[in-house]
Amino acid sequence: MNAELPVVQPFPPLAEMLMPALLTLAGALALGIGATAIVMRLGSLRARVAGALLIAAALPLIAVLSSGLVMFESEHDLTVLAVASGSAAVAIVAAFMLLRGVSRPLDRLAETAHEIAAGDLGARAGRTGMRETDELADAFNTMAGSVESLFDARRQLVAWASHDLRTPLAAMQAILEGIEDGVLIASEHLPALADQVERLSQLVDDLFELAMIEASALRLEFDEVRVGDLIGHCVRGFEGQARAGRVQLETRIEDPEALVRCAPDKVERVVMNLLTNALRHTPADGTVAVLAERSSGELRIRVEDSGSGLEPHDREHVFDHFYRGDEARGGDGGAGLGLAIAKGLVEAHGGKIWVEDNAAGGATFAFTLPAAV
Repeated sequence: MNAELPVVQPFPPLAEMLMPALLTLAGALALGIGATAIVMRLGSLRARVAGALLIAAALPLIAVLSSGLVMFESEHDLTVLAVASGSAAVAIVAAFMLLRGVSRPLDRLAETAHEIAAGDLGARAGRTGMRETDELADAFNTMAGSVESLFDARRQLVAWASHDLRTPLAAMQAILEGIEDGVLIASEHLPALADQVERLSQLVDDLFELAMIEASALRLEFDEVRVGDLIGHCVRGFEGQARAGRVQLETRIEDPEALVRCAPDKVERVVMNLLTNALRHTPADGTVAVLAERSSGELRIRVEDSGSGLEPHDREHVFDHFYRGDEARGGDGGAGLGLAIAKGLVEAHGGKIWVEDNAAGGATFAFTLPAAV
């Protein structure tokens, strides 16, 4: 008796097995691309990251659910494996695209930083349309602009310092050569040599003090002093110069007995720089006045003159190093450092300094200091 052979079911064609997988993969791919495109249009980096995490979590879940559904319809493991692998591949591609969309603005910012580090101080980061990266790019560009301005100021400082150092040195060299050749008499030109040496020493001292101010290495020894004593000491030192120039020098102090907490020698330097500047630009029969008053818990000191005043362009740059425009208050014999030093000393005290037009003509330089408690 012959045994009955089992009936072997034929394998379905490969295309029939993979068709559900291909359809599922196409749907997942369309869903992933659509979701990625939507997320990439968001204007916030946080929103993009959240969308990327959502897609990365949702697509594998879709793959699992799709695989489960296919298992009920198909008895072949190859189909289930194809569905799972395809969905996972779509999730990986979508995550990579989102990652590139998030990292590309940061890569551009890094490239700009490398360009600046390589010497291109004019390089700037572009905007990307994402709020966070745009804010970062704006802050970076502001920093880059400040660095560029700082380097420009350094170059100008070196150029002006070289010029001002060269002038007295050239004068001294000419006098010494004349004495050496017998053309000039040494005793007659010693005062001129002394003047040039004093000018050179003053410029070196100013450069050193300015460097200390900018490096925040200036040491201030604070003390409580009377306002009347502080200003009176400065004004008395300029009375002779004012008489020689036929300029009336006035002092108006609201409360001479009021106390101010400061480094007296540095504040005197500020007042003396402002008085020197004012007397230099005040014509004969003019007036220079020093005023002091308390206002909102601070001491306000003003130096007013009846000179020609300042042009708007000069007013913006008058506190810059070596700035000496035709109408600026740093020129005509000075090195252009006095007002820059005054600004640094006032700010080191926690005060502020500014210039404004005088209602009666001329200019007013004013600064504030914290009053003593």
